[in-house]
Amino acid sequence: MSDKKPILEFKDIHVEVEGKEVVKGVSMTINPGEIHAIMGKNGSGKSSLSNALMGHPSYTITKGEAYLKGESILDMEADERSRAGLFLAFQYPLAIPGVTVANFMRAALKSHRGADADMSDFRKLFKAAMTDLSVDQSFATRYINDGFSGGEKKRIEVLQMSMLNPAMALLDETDSGVDIDAIKIVSEGINRYQSENNGVLMVTHYQRLLNYVKPDKVHVMMDGKFVLTGGPELALKLEESGYEWLNEEKTGV
Repeated sequence: MSDKKPILEFKDIHVEVEGKEVVKGVSMTINPGEIHAIMGKNGSGKSSLSNALMGHPSYTITKGEAYLKGESILDMEADERSRAGLFLAFQYPLAIPGVTVANFMRAALKSHRGADADMSDFRKLFKAAMTDLSVDQSFATRYINDGFSGGEKKRIEVLQMSMLNPAMALLDETDSGVDIDAIKIVSEGINRYQSENNGVLMVTHYQRLLNYVKPDKVHVMMDGKFVLTGGPELALKLEESGYEWLNEEKTGV
């Protein structure tokens, strides 16, 4: 284990949506070079946690602490968290008609680098990232996610992650609505990004993404809480037996 500060650390996080508590006191530490996965059924609080950590205004953190590279992020706006090194790939990326992929990526990178940044290398970086993710060069002039397939949307999310190279990537159901070929390409992009200097937190229902992106730890979330943490073998157990065996263990039935 690295002796560096954790990339992301949160303690006793509680989250409310429209006055209802959906995350009920969860904690996690992700060290440099680590990949963690959160698994659980729909409605367990997985996506709510990732959205709240990113600063989505519809998700209110009512209690707890959260640190990115040792710095508290809870008083930061979402754009400040992004510039500090936190990235969220959405479960359902939105279309932005009128904004091309190239212009969007250029604006995002410039925002991270600063208003006076030298952007002379943008075209080279952008083209290389598109090639790595098997994104056709014609997508540069298409509007963001407008008419894109599920797999194309997720590739564009990972393309943005590759361009920004954040310290911490939150990947919210990157395998949702994606066929097996796209899963392989997206996974390659995640593995190419991941290094000993950053961290990854994946939210998923299924084992299939974890066949390609190997987690160090798997956390099972039920009813807003982490009920079990283990290694990669835990994901295989869930794939084989579902989540009912956890209910049975908790109730003794």
